[in-house]
Amino acid sequence: MSSRLIEVNGHRLHIEERGSGSDPAVVLLHHGLGTERAWRAQIPFLAKAGYRVIAYDRWGYGHSDPRGKLSMPYFEDDQADLLALLEQLEIDQAALVGHSDGGTIALYVAARHPERVSALVTLAAHAFVEEPMITSVQRVYREYQTDEDFRTRLHRRQGSNTEAVISGWYRGWFRVENRGWDMRPELGKISCPALVMQGAEDDHGSQEQARDIAAAIPGAELVLLPGAGHMLPRENADVINRSLSLFLERVLKQELVDVQ
Repeated sequence: MSSRLIEVNGHRLHIEERGSGSDPAVVLLHHGLGTERAWRAQIPFLAKAGYRVIAYDRWGYGHSDPRGKLSMPYFEDDQADLLALLEQLEIDQAALVGHSDGGTIALYVAARHPERVSALVTLAAHAFVEEPMITSVQRVYREYQTDEDFRTRLHRRQGSNTEAVISGWYRGWFRVENRGWDMRPELGKISCPALVMQGAEDDHGSQEQARDIAAAIPGAELVLLPGAGHMLPRENADVINRSLSLFLERVLKQELVDVQ
């Protein structure tokens, strides 16, 4: 595994990379309070399956450079960073796998830069603001303020970026001016194969999020996991890994065989 800092757009991102440069590229985008470590069950699995796997701490998170303000809920800076990172790594096309906020970033890039995205998988992504999201954001922020164990665990992941991450994430989703955010009109521009997944018991968003995302993307597949919550890559790792493997094998590797 290669672990290093790469400078993009005037700041450094911490990335983890595994696999051969000749293998199909898969980029993993973490959730709103996460880091690349959120994908620790997926990185070795996908690399062993024959993919070039890139996971990174988004700007302001984990071991990446500090950031003054998160660009939520439109994620303009995160979109620009992802595109710049692909350029730095000389990747023409990549499959994007995004969880929660990372899934929203993946949706934006797939819609606005379809030539750069070979396949798309979203796990518990958000496409519009709804009451369950606001309630869960409030709950998590209160937990950070009152639960020492939660603060310790978050600091273990985010280090000196902890306070900026939690406050920026809270403000980004809770601001009144962002309540009307809705990216569903853009989703019809996505042209790559897409798999949309969500836990049926996700308390950070209703099933309508996943249903609307899948309905708006031409040909998208929808999977609602019974009994599953929001933290799919960690709490449902085996199911997620199996689903990723089957989907990517079908839409990426089979495509290579057909071309040859």
